[in-house]
Amino acid sequence: MNPQLPTPGSTFSSAIASTTGHPAYSQTLPCEPESARRARLLVRTACETWHLPGLADRAELVISELVSNAVAHSGSRAMRVTVSRPAPDRVRLSVVDRSHAKPATRTASEDDEHGRGLALIEAVSDRWGTDPLRWGKRVWAECALGAPDLTPHGG
Repeated sequence: MNPQLPTPGSTFSSAIASTTGHPAYSQTLPCEPESARRARLLVRTACETWHLPGLADRAELVISELVSNAVAHSGSRAMRVTVSRPAPDRVRLSVVDRSHAKPATRTASEDDEHGRGLALIEAVSDRWGTDPLRWGKRVWAECALGAPDLTPHGG
């Protein structure tokens, strides 16, 4: 099995063994808006590899918001995106950047175009958090199987 996950234009991609026996996929990306697309591809490919297509849409939405927050607030030149399985029924998505500032949810007004990222992550994921690191922080979120579906119903 090739530990490299096929992601076009990646800076670096690797697979790391996890305690569940499933590899954790990780990629270093430039801290720019275009990296959200590449992070979504990494997440979708991992979910398909693990035969978890039902988690892919939610996980892509969550990683997009995590990446967008790092781009908007970290001031970092690069970020590390990781997709792992801490349990057989759960996917963990994380972004590591060099900022030590802890993210905080805020209430956005109806007219605000920004400021809803963490609220969206909180609504769509099962849990999320921040791990301080010597060189910055890791912001992560977990999505579990059997959680609410994002597919529009009844229409």
